[in-house]
Amino acid sequence: MTRPGTLVVVLGTATEVGKTWVGARTIEHLRAAGVAVAARKPAQSFDPDDPSPTDAQELASASGETSTQVCPAHRSYPVALAPPMATDVLGLEPPLIEDLVAELDWPSPAVTVGWVETVGGPRSPLALAVDSVGFADELEPDLVVLVADAGLGTINATRLSAAAVDLDDDDQLVVVLNRFDPDDDLHVRNLEWLGREGFQVVTDPMQLAATVSERVSLGRP
Repeated sequence: MTRPGTLVVVLGTATEVGKTWVGARTIEHLRAAGVAVAARKPAQSFDPDDPSPTDAQELASASGETSTQVCPAHRSYPVALAPPMATDVLGLEPPLIEDLVAELDWPSPAVTVGWVETVGGPRSPLALAVDSVGFADELEPDLVVLVADAGLGTINATRLSAAAVDLDDDDQLVVVLNRFDPDDDLHVRNLEWLGREGFQVVTDPMQLAATVSERVSLGRP
């Protein structure tokens, strides 16, 4: 596998917190700044009756790739359940972590940033006996992005989710408070509280893109 210069893995504190929206907008900002980015979604499941783009389609639109480059066609499951559960419903073999890792087909020569989006929350099943955190650990990313809602319950969800991630350095984790409203007192208090607890927190994709770009320019890890 040709490893990108900087490998970013995206987790969410829960389903529907906006991982894909944040990722797509961040990728757009990075590409606008001249950073070469490739996006990958190792497996996805979706409601076939939902007219919205799939996660892979939305990420592909942002990265300039095809949806099957982002997520292999055989890993795209038309059942709105976690991938191993979706394969059970469909009568398919569940994905294995070693296969999902092997299928991360990065461009050659290597891109500057590889963007990998997981599924659901940290403990949501992604492969057989492996959750999103386990998959992230297997990849040994340079940066983990944790997308959280900005409102009620986000401190608890962020702390629990961050504690599940195995990192060598706290600086490897960036929290995104999605849908942040600077005029909402609760949102502002959540931001301040997490900052006091030592979390690196951003509140929009432009800030996240700047954080990723800084890491790239410093040659980090």
